[in-house]
Amino acid sequence: MTSAPSTLLTHPLPPTELPGTPDRVARLEALLGDPADPANPVGYRALLHADRRAALSTEAEGLLDDFGMSREFVPTELGGRFDSAETLLRVMRPVFRRDVALGAGYGMTTFMAASDVWMRGNADQRSWLAGLLLSGSKAAIAQHETAHTNDFVRSGVHAHLRPDGLSVTGAKPVINNLHRADALVLFCRTEPQPGTTGRHSVLLLDPHTLPRDRYRVTRRPAALGLRGCFFAGVELDACLVPHDTLLGPPGSGAVTALRSFQVSRTLMASLVSAAVDTGLRTAVLVDRTQGPGRTGLDPADPQHTAGTLAGAFVNLLVYDCLAVVATRALHLLPAETSVYSAAVKLLLPRVLSDTMYDLATVLGSQIYTREGTVGIFQKHIRDVPVVSLGHAGTVACQATIIPQLRSLAEESWFHGVEAPASLFRPGAPLPPFDYGGLSLACGRDSVSATLLATAASLPGSTPVERTLRTLAGQMTAELHELRSRVLALPPPDAEHPVGPAWFALTDRYVLVLAAACVLGVWHHNRGGPDPFLSDPAWAAAALHRIAQRMGVPAADLPAECTARVHREVLARYGDRRSFDLYNTPIPG
Repeated sequence: MTSAPSTLLTHPLPPTELPGTPDRVARLEALLGDPADPANPVGYRALLHADRRAALSTEAEGLLDDFGMSREFVPTELGGRFDSAETLLRVMRPVFRRDVALGAGYGMTTFMAASDVWMRGNADQRSWLAGLLLSGSKAAIAQHETAHTNDFVRSGVHAHLRPDGLSVTGAKPVINNLHRADALVLFCRTEPQPGTTGRHSVLLLDPHTLPRDRYRVTRRPAALGLRGCFFAGVELDACLVPHDTLLGPPGSGAVTALRSFQVSRTLMASLVSAAVDTGLRTAVLVDRTQGPGRTGLDPADPQHTAGTLAGAFVNLLVYDCLAVVATRALHLLPAETSVYSAAVKLLLPRVLSDTMYDLATVLGSQIYTREGTVGIFQKHIRDVPVVSLGHAGTVACQATIIPQLRSLAEESWFHGVEAPASLFRPGAPLPPFDYGGLSLACGRDSVSATLLATAASLPGSTPVERTLRTLAGQMTAELHELRSRVLALPPPDAEHPVGPAWFALTDRYVLVLAAACVLGVWHHNRGGPDPFLSDPAWAAAALHRIAQRMGVPAADLPAECTARVHREVLARYGDRRSFDLYNTPIPG
């Protein structure tokens, strides 16, 4: 880039490289410390105090600087630590477990912006941004179109190509971190005609070089959720920028955004489950040590509470199976990721938000607590739903899947080859990530093929195994029914617009995918190092929960399944281990 680097750069971070992902996660957890310790400067007490001020904790951000978190967003070939999407997921989960706003505001907004550059940028642009991030700078991305229900192709910013550069005019109303960004990725329209293909472009800008009379930042009031994130708007008036600010050729913006969404949707949706992990931990704390609600009334039914805690854990496992598989698919099945990334983001509000509200029944009146360990629950219950909003929200994810349903039904379901076993093994080695492998649509779904293969080979020697086999058969029948209903509908076109039936089928398909991921994770981790993942009890409970969400009659779940899951909840709470597939130690 010809733009001069920002004069606001901090000193470069020390090149402290750590040997592997588990070590980096353990080091970060140790640095963050016990979140329940009131003396911890990055504990719940301090984070809640910062939230009341509608700001991010400076102490927490300083600690992440010391860890070198910004290196996690830069590819290894450019001097950073980003070697896989799963590594970034595992390193950032401890941050999201404490504060979703901190995770989004400190890091993931920067990574989302940088991802476009790693994918589309030329050598100079990639090197320029890598230098900024390795020095601790932040980047922002401007895509939201709140005036058009976040339909990003209806861009409010227009860039007119001129011999001496691009003249940029318009406004973007909601941009996170813009006030402190040293790089701005701006989505804009470069052709005035209506339409999507070839009409949009992406620019990589240095905000510090833009003329103050042509570029103005406007602060937006703090929202109820993600209060600590600084959301601002930008207004540009015939702001001239060089030609070399273009990311990729003119007109490539829509394709860039749609491919970039596959990465950002997957990671952001996968990371937010860490906040629900904390919600479950908080509910167990209230149940075990303080008594539900402190209302002075008789305690809640212990069996009901145990069922609620077990159900919340099952929900987390269902979601995490899809989330981890979708994350690993970025490496192993990148051409199919457009469907899987949309599926995990589509399932987020249906599962994680519902789970937080279920857990609220265990807290009772303590849900109103604003301080300490229990107080973090109300912050997470405000923050989690906000992540499901935006240009990659529910309708956008459905719109990604619906055009592919017919080709999947015709060419893939019951015809495709099952996914590789490594897709379902959390933490297993991955090939290098290649943005070039991402596709807007490919007509394949290997994960659903795994459902068929696994369901056909399930044992049935115990009541739990027989229940799992029956439930797996129901999921297979659901895929058959889904295929028949998709093929019975006329393909969406000008004469047959997308109607409610397509949205309903998409929602059911996402649940079938989640069931396939559950079966794949259980099947391919039998005999592995985690005895809980090897146990069919959790998988049966997960498929039973999915069947309930579908509204189909489900086989009776043996009581031992819920009991086994509840024991695991209490064991992980007592041993201080995470409630996700990685089952990692956490401080406290």
